[in-house]
Amino acid sequence: MVCTMAFLRALLSTARMVRHSPPLSSGLSADDAVLLDAPDERLSPALVAAALGDFEPAAGLLATTREDAEWENRDRYLTRLVAFARSRDGWLDDWLAAAPRDPDALLVKAELAVRRAWDSPARAERLREVAPLITAAADADPRDPVPWRLALDHARGTHATHTAFGTLWEQAVRRSPHHYGCHVAALRYLSAAWYGSHRECFDFAERAAEDALPDSLVQALPVRAAFALLLDGQAAGRTTSVLEERIDAAADLAIKLSAAYRPGDPWPAEIRNLTAYVLLARGRWAEALDQFTMIGLYATSFPWSSVSEDALGRFLDARDGARLQVASLTPLRDRADRRRPRGHYA
Repeated sequence: MVCTMAFLRALLSTARMVRHSPPLSSGLSADDAVLLDAPDERLSPALVAAALGDFEPAAGLLATTREDAEWENRDRYLTRLVAFARSRDGWLDDWLAAAPRDPDALLVKAELAVRRAWDSPARAERLREVAPLITAAADADPRDPVPWRLALDHARGTHATHTAFGTLWEQAVRRSPHHYGCHVAALRYLSAAWYGSHRECFDFAERAAEDALPDSLVQALPVRAAFALLLDGQAAGRTTSVLEERIDAAADLAIKLSAAYRPGDPWPAEIRNLTAYVLLARGRWAEALDQFTMIGLYATSFPWSSVSEDALGRFLDARDGARLQVASLTPLRDRADRRRPRGHYA
């Protein structure tokens, strides 16, 4: 009898998936249309030009973000340009040769040096060697908070004390009190993987989110804290009801933030990817599927690269998993079916 009931449940689950999966896929982009870390319309020309050895579009893009105080865009574009320069940096060498004191070129140079130092077995020593490059970038434009985000990352890798880190943090927030990149750098320093704990992470993230501007990406800090906890297998296995409530509250706040942006917008794509991950981990399948629909074409390496070497494949698998879970939980008969008089055939 037990085997029969288990088999029946499996049949019903399969029937629900077959019936409901096509409708649930209607709002999702096709697998072969999804892009990983796709650049937006401003960054794309700069990357194409850099691939051809031309630095001027990248220089113009970063100069615009600095002149207009677009600090969030500046940090995001910097990260992507440096990721490209790690394997092809000839265009940066030409830029520095043409304008050795350009604040934007100095910033790219400093970020690239820090990222390469992180890959070294002698990380702390290598990071200390490149410290003057960060100072030069910060001095080149005292208004810019992005070099201070870089300084915070640098401090984490050189085992800076809480006091030293706090001094850098004060300089960062003085320039931009709600800069997302600087807040993420602080959250990493406070993480259990580095110099803090999961509770410290949540405390910092929740306070920052409460103080954040409306629709600010800083409101996503709690869901980043939740992700760090979930990624720590040992800690996740010992979560208390209070911590679980904080994880769910973080996901709720991230859902609200996501809803403030239009579907398919590349700007909040990473936040939506992260939110989907946390919702899946909490078994909140329908809400996760909603996030995948909002993501559209824009899969991001983070958080999927943290759990798989194939970030795009992991994204697509997770999206399929959410869709099939929702389908399996959807009743075979909808309300209209249940209202239909018995004895009648459709």
